[in-house]
Amino acid sequence: MKLRLLVSAAAMALALGACNERQAAAPPAAPPPPAVGVQPAAKKGVTWTYSFVGRIKAIENVALMARVQGFLDKVQFTEGQDVKTGDVLYQIEKIQYQAQVDQAQANLAAAKAQELNAQLTYTRSQDLVKTQAVSQATLDSNRANLDIAHASVLQNQAALTQAKENLGYTDVISPINGRIGRTTYTQGNLVGPTSGTLATIVSQDPMYVLFQVSVRQLEEIREARKQEDGSQLKIAITVRLPTGKEYAHPGVWNYTDPQVDQQTDTLTMRATLPNPERQLIDGEFVSVEVRERQEQPRLVVPQAAIQVDQAGSYVMVVDKDNKVQQRRIKLGPQQGSDIVAESGIEEGENIIVDGLLKVRPGLIVSATPVTPASGS
Repeated sequence: MKLRLLVSAAAMALALGACNERQAAAPPAAPPPPAVGVQPAAKKGVTWTYSFVGRIKAIENVALMARVQGFLDKVQFTEGQDVKTGDVLYQIEKIQYQAQVDQAQANLAAAKAQELNAQLTYTRSQDLVKTQAVSQATLDSNRANLDIAHASVLQNQAALTQAKENLGYTDVISPINGRIGRTTYTQGNLVGPTSGTLATIVSQDPMYVLFQVSVRQLEEIREARKQEDGSQLKIAITVRLPTGKEYAHPGVWNYTDPQVDQQTDTLTMRATLPNPERQLIDGEFVSVEVRERQEQPRLVVPQAAIQVDQAGSYVMVVDKDNKVQQRRIKLGPQQGSDIVAESGIEEGENIIVDGLLKVRPGLIVSATPVTPASGS
């Protein structure tokens, strides 16, 4: 009996040992594929935008100068007011310049009288020389006197013109419409051509905005404007005020410098802006945005999906076999939380936006669609 029990116990021990050996030899269960969130690459209506620092500049800026010397009789404006073309702003004493006009007129009258007398004398000499009552030498002398008298008339006419001009310069007149600044001289001061600027007038509406664009950016803008039919997309220029608020009136691009600044590799571009509310001030800094006027359908990818290494930008996509692939892409302008993908990816491909740290190229994953964030 005891022998039978020992045999049974030994048999059970052998069976248990064999089971343990089979369990130890079995491979461990494979872990489940990592879960990732994906979004399909899709086309959206976007506009490309380039931002620059700009400066507002008045289209016309005039420094008023005194062209004749004299004491200021009147200052006929209020500093900071709007003035119009033809407004008299300063009056310089006129008495001496009026006297010069009167003197020039008298000199001209005397010269004309002498010219008339010389003409009559010469005419008589012409008749008398025929009968030899006067000599040829006398006729020639009378002719010379007539020419001198005629030259004197011309000289005095020129003097009268200059005197009238000088009298007119005693009124300092606004040559443009604009806003006038502070006056350098007040009533009673002596002013003249060497006195410098009396006041400055700055035009107000419209205004220029000037901004520097690198050669590379200019080429990018030109390339972005090209259409398949050879035409170019129209662009809009908007300005943001120093407060960050967008200026209500868009600008019109009207000038590009023909030369590049060799020190900065940039050139100046200019746009014209309406300024009916006088918000824009000559010399102030603003932000300038150059963008397309109309949205164009472009392929975009979520910004969260973009990774960068030494070779450039790339995204991870999940193919139809749930395998991860790396795609090198060329990035365009940003649009909200998305970025335009100019090349490297096709519409509809599933891009990994969540779980990027878990994956590598060639890995099998479990992909779950992720709803795009609002505004992307």
